[in-house]
Amino acid sequence: MGTRRTVGVVAGALAVGTVAAAVTAFNLPDPDDSPRSTGGTPAATAEITKQTLVDRESHDGVLAHGDSTTISSRGSGTITALPAEGTTISRGKAIFRLDDKPVTLLYGSLPPYRTLKTGVKGADVKQFEQNLWALGYRGFTPDSTYSWATASVVKDWQDDLGIRETGMVEPGQIVYADGRVRVDSLSLQRGAVVGPGTEIEQVTGTSPLATVVLDASSGRLAKQGAAVRIELSEGKVVPGKIEKVATIVTKADDGQSNTTKFQATIGFDDDVKSQGMAAVSVAFTAGRRPNVLAVPVAALVALAEGGYGVQLVEAGGTRFVAVETGLFADGKVEITGSGLEAGMKVAMPS
Repeated sequence: MGTRRTVGVVAGALAVGTVAAAVTAFNLPDPDDSPRSTGGTPAATAEITKQTLVDRESHDGVLAHGDSTTISSRGSGTITALPAEGTTISRGKAIFRLDDKPVTLLYGSLPPYRTLKTGVKGADVKQFEQNLWALGYRGFTPDSTYSWATASVVKDWQDDLGIRETGMVEPGQIVYADGRVRVDSLSLQRGAVVGPGTEIEQVTGTSPLATVVLDASSGRLAKQGAAVRIELSEGKVVPGKIEKVATIVTKADDGQSNTTKFQATIGFDDDVKSQGMAAVSVAFTAGRRPNVLAVPVAALVALAEGGYGVQLVEAGGTRFVAVETGLFADGKVEITGSGLEAGMKVAMPS
């Protein structure tokens, strides 16, 4: 993964080297001495502003549809129909057909593991009944008991599917997912003979997601719920939020230390279209300083005795003021110094 910084962060002994191209050395008086004024007005000036500085650290990522999930057959037979890759399948629709009978997608986290029939009770019954209700079937109460009323409604559902009306639901008739799915890839072709456990297809969620793998040194950026900015391949920048952070530990060979990385999965606030995998750049917030005084980095001048200053432009001339630098971001730098206020003008060295 490539990494780039939108601006350089200056600290300690690295400060002079980082901004050397942006400053000019002046032999200024000690900050404790009275400031020295100079005549003339600089050709270019900038205003001291009060603002929130945000330092962003960008990392390369991939736009896709998130991790894939395997759909396997729970029954035996011949695959007679498969969806096309890229197809979106919603609740109540066939995710594939086995012996020309639909295997229906429903929503839920508990996989089917037993036959549902009159008298059966449990969380799996409630999950199934809630799906029937969401599909518009009535005449029963969605609860944890598979009653005669449930069986009657199931017969209506089976009739609509074009399958035998038994009033019972076999595990191989249904598949559960968290929501709508997108068919990412097919594992076999129509006409294949399968048994229980045979992989049929790979599915993902329907919303595009960006994933970024960060080295351990940048792991601090991967905070669930944190806001980020994503630059798409066409140059458009959209907001997003980290939805999930996973730790990836790679075991090393020959007794070396294991490598730890962090995978951030990012959702989008805006509607983002994706036809396939694409490269993106994700800007994480590395630092944030609200309500600080800031000037363009190029306004800094290096003091011969060390540190930095700005050339303050006033009526009748200019004077130099020593400053302490803080966060660097988006071409600006946080400054503090004696008597400095927002709205003052500083010289921009040519």
